[in-house]
Formats: sequence, structure tokens, C-alpha cells
Amino acid sequence: MNTQAESSVSVIDIVKQVFSIVLVIAGVAAFYYFSADHAYFKEVRVLYRVIGLLAAISIALGLVLTTEYGKIVLAFASESRQEVRKVVWPTRDETMRTTLLVFAMVFIVGLILWFLDMFLFWGVRYLTGQGG
Repeated sequence: MNTQAESSVSVIDIVKQVFSIVLVIAGVAAFYYFSADHAYFKEVRVLYRVIGLLAAISIALGLVLTTEYGKIVLAFASESRQEVRKVVWPTRDETMRTTLLVFAMVFIVGLILWFLDMFLFWGVRYLTGQGG
């Protein structure tokens, strides 16, 4: 019973993924290249650089989502969204009570640790003869 699921990755998918990575790298490189202090690039504003970078990333993302791996990711995101809709979220009152309970417990544990530290410090000073 040693069966393995064969993953057939097509050459086109690999080319799309590599091209997407190259496109993102080129977009980032162009973003920084056009920020140089050349007289020719002074007219290129930050808005245009950001729009170009976002366009490169969007095209690369769209290209990756057309691959087999991208379709799996989209299916996972869709199923996750459906599962989030099934969650029964607490009411505002329950959230406030739980938050206040957490704050109270943190305060109480802080006090206990402070007293423990104070008594241990006192005991160490007494044992080493540094206390009065």
C-alpha cells in the first residue's frame, strides 16, 4: 500500500512562475531605478512609480493564479472564507467580560509574582548577611 500521488507540474506552469518572479524583481528594480537623482527622471513622480510597481505585482499575481498551484491556493482561500462564515462570533458583552477577566487575572498574577520576588529578595539578603 505504498502509493504516492504524482504531481504533474507542467512546463508552462513553471515558466509562468519564473516569469512572475522576474516581473516582480523587474518592478522593484524599476521602482528604485526611477527614484535616482538624474535630471531626466525628476519628472517621474512617486505616484507613477508606485502605480508601476503595483501593476507589475498584480500582473505577476494574476499570472501565478492561472497555474495549477495558483488554482489550489484560490480553492483553499475560498474554502477558508466559507469556514470563517460558519464561526459563531462572541457578542460584544461576552467580549468585554472576557477581556476584563483577562486583565484582572494578569493583575492578580502580577501581584503574586511581585510578592514572591520581594520575599525571595528579602530571603537572599538575609542569607548573605546584606540585610539589616
